[in-house]
Amino acid sequence: MTTPRTPLAADGLPAAAIRARARHGTREVFPPVAAYGAELFGAGSGAGPGADGGQGHADELDRARIVPPVFVPRRLEKLIELGREPLDDDVSLRTVIGGFDSALPLYLSAFGSTRAGSGDLGIAASRQAGRLGIPMVIGENMVPVHGYRTGAGRAAPSAITARVRAYLDECPEGTGGVVVQQSTEDADSEVWNLLYSAPETQPLLESGRLAFELKIGQGAKPGLGGMTVVDEADADRLGKRFAVRDTLGPGSRLRLASPGTYTEEIVRQQLRFMRNNFPRARVWAKFHPGRDIANAASTAWRAGADAVTVDGAEGGTGWAPRVFLDHVGLPLAECLRRVGRPDGCLLVTGRMWEGGRVVRSLALGATAAGLGRAALVAVDEDPQDGLVRLVEALALESRLLISALGKYTADALGPDDLWWPDRPTAPDPSPSYGTGAAGPHLTDTATSVAATADRIGGRA
Repeated sequence: MTTPRTPLAADGLPAAAIRARARHGTREVFPPVAAYGAELFGAGSGAGPGADGGQGHADELDRARIVPPVFVPRRLEKLIELGREPLDDDVSLRTVIGGFDSALPLYLSAFGSTRAGSGDLGIAASRQAGRLGIPMVIGENMVPVHGYRTGAGRAAPSAITARVRAYLDECPEGTGGVVVQQSTEDADSEVWNLLYSAPETQPLLESGRLAFELKIGQGAKPGLGGMTVVDEADADRLGKRFAVRDTLGPGSRLRLASPGTYTEEIVRQQLRFMRNNFPRARVWAKFHPGRDIANAASTAWRAGADAVTVDGAEGGTGWAPRVFLDHVGLPLAECLRRVGRPDGCLLVTGRMWEGGRVVRSLALGATAAGLGRAALVAVDEDPQDGLVRLVEALALESRLLISALGKYTADALGPDDLWWPDRPTAPDPSPSYGTGAAGPHLTDTATSVAATADRIGGRA
């Protein structure tokens, strides 16, 4: 009689993950194939070695506290302007994002080309982003993976043109804009050339609301290119232009794109090329959270980029190796710290879904924040109004927080509005009005101050 063998214990090691690799090999480097297009992975999702399963996951940016002051000279300035005590709905969130007028300091991030973001949910998100009057970014893989024209006679609109049409159907004139990414290997598909002359985008060009974004990296997998899971038929088609590998088990293949090779000079020349070849389109650049992010962002701004997007390590994706999700790239807070006071429009992404995280990012120099995974979850909950309601809640939180800080525009925020529990406390540099902003020019006459004081005290 054979005694059943007791499995070896290994305290301190993720035994279940090791056993899964022993059984399945390379396919365990990625999340389960069955989750492709159905789950959105990112830092803290529990998909990476050592991840906490999303329980209690808070990065440094989340831990920073928003700290209203006692003395609020900007509120006094607003009081004098309005002739009454200001409230949160007196906060203006309108801003300019990469050359586009936007109703809010928000934009819709790229979803990539997985099933989650390429089908009906992508259309629903586009329509609602247009209704909100915020810019929308379309991912770089859409044309290479799905094609530009589909259907009978290749005349039916592709996923990318369908999203542009849905956005334009809802977006008010003079606000918002559409941004289309392209990376190194997408250049062979001539994505920008196709869209620059496409009938669908002419209203955007004519109104100055089209931009092209050079995608150099992303937060979920810094240093790697795009990845999608494809079936055998698509693998044969895509294998002529991309690397396709059999690492995911029977029935599925992994399509990989090169991240591209960049130096300061290459980035400068690429952005100049974009400005010269597409003079009617705005020029954006997107970087992964690399250790030299400050130099990268500065290089892009000096080369004339209208916006620089920094995707923090908390950024999500449709597909990435598990080890990258929690262990590669700088956290967004550190990216913002290294960039410091921006030389141009700075956009940030990475687990944005509520007002507190957005306000902290604005206080550290960002112009706007991108909604990615949260936007897809919202439209999955309600394809008609889910994203609109999510943004309405986020906007209310932002107005309440900015008002509590005694400020009334998003660009009035500064690093002094935050306190970091794990850093030494510096003396309060009062009076403080935010980084780069001079104090308000109040009418310090005896008459106006006395009248204001009387009204505040209830004597007016």
